[in-house]
Amino acid sequence: MKSVYIEKLKLTNFRNHQAMSAELGSRHVVLTGQNGAGKTNILEAVSFLSPGRGLRRAPYDKVGLAGGSGAWTVFAEMQGALGDVKIGTGLQQTSFGVETTRKVHINGAQVKTSDELLGHSRILWLTPSMDGLFTGAASDRRRFLDRLVLAVDPAHGRRVGDYEKAMRARNKLLSEDFPDAAWLEATEAQLAELGVAVAAARNELVMLLSEVIIRNNDPESPFPDALVSISGSLENQTGEYAASDLEAEYLDRLRNSRRIDARAGRTLEGPHRSDMIVHHRPKSMHASQCSTGEQKALLIGLLLAHARLVGEMHNASPILLLDEVAAHLDEGRRAALYDMIDELGCQAWMTGTERELFGALEGRACFLTVNDGKLL
Repeated sequence: MKSVYIEKLKLTNFRNHQAMSAELGSRHVVLTGQNGAGKTNILEAVSFLSPGRGLRRAPYDKVGLAGGSGAWTVFAEMQGALGDVKIGTGLQQTSFGVETTRKVHINGAQVKTSDELLGHSRILWLTPSMDGLFTGAASDRRRFLDRLVLAVDPAHGRRVGDYEKAMRARNKLLSEDFPDAAWLEATEAQLAELGVAVAAARNELVMLLSEVIIRNNDPESPFPDALVSISGSLENQTGEYAASDLEAEYLDRLRNSRRIDARAGRTLEGPHRSDMIVHHRPKSMHASQCSTGEQKALLIGLLLAHARLVGEMHNASPILLLDEVAAHLDEGRRAALYDMIDELGCQAWMTGTERELFGALEGRACFLTVNDGKLL
């Protein structure tokens, strides 16, 4: 398996980092410092080396340096899945002002879409905001699931985006007193096609992830296995129908629900209403019923299983971003986590307020102190 890692990272006017540069090599990266120093900002910058809006899902025009023009850049020199690569991304300053669409350059050449980043690296992350994943809103779990899918299926992000765009168009048409019948029919046909594709991709991911979890089951692991499934009308039917038949069936449902959806002001059925269901496998317990500590361990186990799947499918290790992951783990679980990351061959970027939390990584990591947007 190809080892993927960031050797050098440079940030310009990104969050509170006016000019940050770090030479890292192939080791793990541990960022320590007080809260608010800018540790998570660095992880967020690294997350922009993948498609999408990063680990905070922030608008691109909100991540520039406070008081600055709004332009910002993230630049990395990497050992990628295809070899040495230089990647730059950000919002550019032009004579007309700062652009609102981020540009991506690979080896100096601008690429058409950020999806091309997936050819060089897959970046996975775990943040404190995910600690309530199993008890929070279904929309958070859908987003989490779609991020898992995107790491193995580069087309999924655009597919989901196109589905949501078509759904908004349908909702707008239904809000009109006399919607254009032909346009409504065409929009629903597109919605049905995209909805079935989204559901099928999610089901495929869940099947592959479950196979990895079962194959690598370790009863002694401090991070328990998860049982993952999807609750959703289309996802639950993808194994019963051919794709074309399911599209036709969903299209009929959309047509028949126009009045109800018009009154509701939204489309009431489809993969935008689905939910990811997770159980603690050893305890046969729904994740939402587990203790806070068990939920954290379950989530870490799920991330590690996904990292293994990504590595196996693409023959290249993903990069892991783990924000404050060690704070609520005891010494034994911390050491086990670091060893498991090593076993997967991943470069991990980790943050914490105290260096002692990462003592088991001495000799295996590059330790950097962050203070007020600067590296010490």
